[in-house]
Amino acid sequence: MELHNLRPAKGSNKKNKRIGRGQGSGRGGTSTRGHKGAKSRSGYSRKRNFEGGQMPLQMRLPKRGFKNPNRVDYIPLNLGRLQEISEKYNVTEITPEVLFEKGIIKRRDLVKVLGNGELSAKLAVSAHACSASAKQAIEALGGSLTTL
Repeated sequence: MELHNLRPAKGSNKKNKRIGRGQGSGRGGTSTRGHKGAKSRSGYSRKRNFEGGQMPLQMRLPKRGFKNPNRVDYIPLNLGRLQEISEKYNVTEITPEVLFEKGIIKRRDLVKVLGNGELSAKLAVSAHACSASAKQAIEALGGSLTTL
């Protein structure tokens, strides 16, 4: 076997269908598209949810509810979680930047501190929002809580 006598395996290569090249090609006339209808026309592309003219599913189902465009979503952080973070990463100042560096939140996430769990470390916490019980618990230990 040498480079000049290499051939693909028998039957592995098929010839292209040459469509629309006249009657002699065996694929003239309708060019394998059948007769009439949208699929036979040029420029045809089926819409994503098209169901052949039947009423599409998203139009058959009832509309329901309301999505508030002004909703603000916070990532909740309980006092117990703050205690874990301060012990694990050995930090006394907890800010969104620190939480992002440690991979706890994403860059644009908003953080809300909640009062569930036990806190024993004195922490300086910066967050976008906090509950009254969380603020009271942090300040009781001599820490500080600033809202951004």
